[in-house]
Amino acid sequence: MLYSREILNFLGRKDVRKILKRKDSDAGERGRALEELRSSLFSRFRFSESAKRQEKRSCGPVLALTFNFLVAVGIIFMNKWVRILSFANVLQGVGFHFPICLSFIHYLLSWALMAILKAFSALPGSPPSKSTRLSLFTLGFVMSLSTGLANVSLKYNSVGFYQMAKIAVTPSIVLAEFIWFKKRVSFSKVLALTVVSIGVAVATVTDLQFSLFGACVALAWIIPSAVNKILWSTLQQRENWTALALMWKTTPITLFFLATLIPFFDPPGVFSYDWNFRNTALILLSAVLGFLLQWSGALALGATSAISHVVLGQFKTCVVLLGNFCIFGSNPGMTSISGAFMAIAGMSGYTYLNIHKPKPQTGKSSPRKSSTQSRLSKENGDGHDGYGGESV
Repeated sequence: MLYSREILNFLGRKDVRKILKRKDSDAGERGRALEELRSSLFSRFRFSESAKRQEKRSCGPVLALTFNFLVAVGIIFMNKWVRILSFANVLQGVGFHFPICLSFIHYLLSWALMAILKAFSALPGSPPSKSTRLSLFTLGFVMSLSTGLANVSLKYNSVGFYQMAKIAVTPSIVLAEFIWFKKRVSFSKVLALTVVSIGVAVATVTDLQFSLFGACVALAWIIPSAVNKILWSTLQQRENWTALALMWKTTPITLFFLATLIPFFDPPGVFSYDWNFRNTALILLSAVLGFLLQWSGALALGATSAISHVVLGQFKTCVVLLGNFCIFGSNPGMTSISGAFMAIAGMSGYTYLNIHKPKPQTGKSSPRKSSTQSRLSKENGDGHDGYGGESV
């Protein structure tokens, strides 16, 4: 009893009560700070998730592919009328023979436009996903290689040889996705993709003029191009990235590596170029159109798959070839026209196989189990991650 009274008297002293109150207030502050951190992370996650869902609702696969198709084909046909809007005509029409530097200007303007959107709070936030800095760094790096090496290949090789390199991207994507994700391709889809590749080759490969350096650049471009498309599709579909948010994160990395490629692939003299009003305006106009093309391509990759995006690119090639024949009166020859129709037939078969995918057979499950799974799917937002559910 004596000891208990002494302990109570000690705890009742004023200085001890102050220390205990201070400790209680410190613990309360820590608790409030943790609660605010938790609520901010939760609200950030909900914001990014709702932004991705809003993008999916407003821009589904059909709309995303159509947007990318219209932008790409529209740029090419507008170039036919005004002779200024394509990458090749910017290089030749205004005498700007610096392909890597032109790509750098394109990405720099894209970053500036996204910075304006961010200043007005119109740019979606980054999701608190599992994305590591390494994956974002890798995507920015392969973007610089994919864009830069493609433009250098166009400078040193003919369009026909460049198309041959593009055709090789399709099997590269199939092989890479099998190695990384164990994603198998059915025999019917392999057959459809083979028909597409043969048709595009017959339609577009009319000349195979190339240099040794240009051929090495074209071969080195194939793997970064395939990896670039796979990463764009994977990060958006698996980790809730929106197209603009992912572009905002990776563009500075791309700009850095493009700047390091300029001394190796561009000739000297970019600062002594005639930067008059007309030349600068045409270069900036090509950069704005390049931003629209990159954004529409990112939306298409996020809504579909890497192979579907490649097939869309080959479809655009065939449409441009047939459009030149029907609208502008160019005569590519019956062989090229037959190859274009053959490729379109293969694309139609590939699209049909994607739409009419066989539904997986599932065993009988109890109503309680199925209701539990449905509740879990509702809590998680989706029944699948959007990528692994697609069978290419």
